[in-house]
Amino acid sequence: MKHVIIGTAGHVDHGKTTLIKALTGTNTDRLKEEQARGMTIDLGFASLRLPDGTLAGIVDVPGHERFLKNMLAGVSGVDVVLLVIAADESVMPQTVEHLDILRLLDVQNGVVALTKMDAVDKEWTDAVEEDVRARLAGTFLAESPIIRVSATTGKGIDALKRALMQAVSRAEARNASLPFRLPIDRVFTRPGFGTVVTGTLVAGRLRVGDNVEIAPHGLLSRVRGLQVHGEKVSEADAGTRVAVNLHGIETVEIERGAQVSAPGALPVTSVFDAVLHLLPDAEKILEDRARVRLHHGTSELLGRIRILSAEEGLEAGQKAYIQFRSEQPLACLRGDRFILRTYSPMVTIAGGVILDPLPLRHRKADEKALINLAARERGRPEDLIESCLLRSPYGVAKKDLLALTGLPATQAAEATINMIATETVILTPGDRLFAASILLSLTGRVCQTLTSYHQQFPLRPGMPKEELRTALSKDLDTRAYASLLSYWQSRQTVLTEGANVRIADFQVELNDRQNSLLERIAQTYVEYGIAIPTIQDVSRIVKAPPDALLALLRVGVERGLFARIADGQYFHHSTIEHLQRIITEHIAANKSITVGAFRDLTQTNRKFAMQALEYLDLIHFTRRQGDDRVLW
Repeated sequence: MKHVIIGTAGHVDHGKTTLIKALTGTNTDRLKEEQARGMTIDLGFASLRLPDGTLAGIVDVPGHERFLKNMLAGVSGVDVVLLVIAADESVMPQTVEHLDILRLLDVQNGVVALTKMDAVDKEWTDAVEEDVRARLAGTFLAESPIIRVSATTGKGIDALKRALMQAVSRAEARNASLPFRLPIDRVFTRPGFGTVVTGTLVAGRLRVGDNVEIAPHGLLSRVRGLQVHGEKVSEADAGTRVAVNLHGIETVEIERGAQVSAPGALPVTSVFDAVLHLLPDAEKILEDRARVRLHHGTSELLGRIRILSAEEGLEAGQKAYIQFRSEQPLACLRGDRFILRTYSPMVTIAGGVILDPLPLRHRKADEKALINLAARERGRPEDLIESCLLRSPYGVAKKDLLALTGLPATQAAEATINMIATETVILTPGDRLFAASILLSLTGRVCQTLTSYHQQFPLRPGMPKEELRTALSKDLDTRAYASLLSYWQSRQTVLTEGANVRIADFQVELNDRQNSLLERIAQTYVEYGIAIPTIQDVSRIVKAPPDALLALLRVGVERGLFARIADGQYFHHSTIEHLQRIITEHIAANKSITVGAFRDLTQTNRKFAMQALEYLDLIHFTRRQGDDRVLW
């Protein structure tokens, strides 16, 4: 079943709330102050059973300009608009502003109700309808039906229901396959239940028991209960008005403007890139760095806009790419629409679409950034993925691609597969995606960094992994780095050995003097046999500094000339072979060997015996069996 939200719009005192009561039987003015003043102040809610059986949710918004921020909080999830115009007044200032807002939010479907028909004659009504039709020319309501109604007498109510039914049938169903998302418009406590929030479920499916996050606050909770149209349900689909009972959350912790979402599904940011459209009749130039009011979802935030093109200001009707810098964090996705109003006096001037919720900072008139944003505005899945990856110097985890691009899962998967097949995108181990050009540049950098290291330290087996990571970037996180190393190894670009990384074809080359010194070192270890000399002893004998000695010992280990038993302790390979023969003969006669027996056979101490046996275990010559060793 399709789920649709109908939202009212129109000037104050044009009869929106009275009309909703005539349609549904519900008085949406729930506040005592509203009932006393006879004027809607905050959002009201009702449900409407249409002639075909569809149950639509209704959001009734205030018409007074003083409460426009409440109206903006209500229309963010509207699918069909019911524009209410009083026949005795025709189009008024808030009629125009509400219509502008709906156009900027890309509402595309609706019905016009000409109310208070009992207060005017037919000739006057005909003139008003002609005026309304002229005012609606060029808007999404240009071809919409205009229904003459009287909420007092009931005239036209059935016709209005039929018109709304047709509009609802044309409305596109919300996507229930996306992660759930509910911008909060009310927060209250219900005795015996605790905190309850309400809102329009704009995407996904929400179930009792679901774990949720309250963004941008970062609060985690669980759904204790759900209600749709006042009835308990086990799940709610996108396009419905939902009341959510939250576990473990206090009402003071959240407010209108927050969002209930799947944990981790909504990026939290204070900066986003967007495309902005100024209203054709905007009275003032919108200047670069202007402080404005942003209305996004059910939230209102203050911030400044940065015009990214060369202009220092935008005139009425112009379009531009901007970066909005909020004074408070917000949770948003690519494709979200928003409204801008001037800081003071508060006037609606523009609306836009978020293109990048987690952007880099841009220089003014940065051509590369503008091309990137144009690609994101075009909205092709391949463009969005490429744009996302081109601004991600260390790739993107495949699981994060949906949140960063705002694409549906099926579109993202299909586009990614095609881009991997054409090698414009590279998938590295650990399911990490890179733009091919970015990865090519990174590969060049790692090769250059390692080559320079090998030239500086020709006797070292490679560059320490952490040192290489830092050299590439301090911002390179460990998961991305591990993925890159695995990719480079699979392509035989680098080799990792222990804690070191080297160019795959790098080999330590010794000159004649170094080869001669290595021979003297080897001979010294042969002469010492199982009596391990200290580095200082060998340094004194061969007349070489300890650093040079250790560098050549590492080369000797790589060549199989030495075995490193412990820090600073080495055996010549002939000594290892000698120890292996001793152990083999002892085990042949006794089936196993103990540490004590090995100590006695080598006439050494227990510490030496333990170190030697542990090394032999490490190379799989022996293995422990209780307190004994047997051959592997």
